[in-house]
Amino acid sequence: MLIVKYIDTEEEYCSALAIRKEVFIVEQHVSRDEEIDEYESSATHIVALKDGRASGTARWRFTDRGVKLERFAVLKSFRKKGIGSALLQFALDELREESHIYLNAQKRVISFYEKFNFKGVGNIFYEANIPHLKMVYHKLD
Repeated sequence: MLIVKYIDTEEEYCSALAIRKEVFIVEQHVSRDEEIDEYESSATHIVALKDGRASGTARWRFTDRGVKLERFAVLKSFRKKGIGSALLQFALDELREESHIYLNAQKRVISFYEKFNFKGVGNIFYEANIPHLKMVYHKLD
């Protein structure tokens, strides 16, 4: 069974950080300082539990440009099992009243976000030495 929920305990937060460290710091060689940033305490964090095990995480935060979705990470052994989709759908459902939702997608997963009606804006840029594209969510009427 797959459950996506708000992180509401220190243990769940530590599990989410462990997932992010594995995916971003170990696999993608992002520096710890770039990954664990000043927005940790002000962001809303969620976790995906697959059969009770923390397997994916994400967060969002309110900015002067709208709501920014960030830090989508799924452990390698749980990828291609719908966890990323469940995390994104949970976030979109929770933020359905917001008028502007955006994210910076790694180039290799742009097509994933396009399936959820995100559209690329601007040009490819580099964040943590990884090519990204800003994408904006377009609500379906």
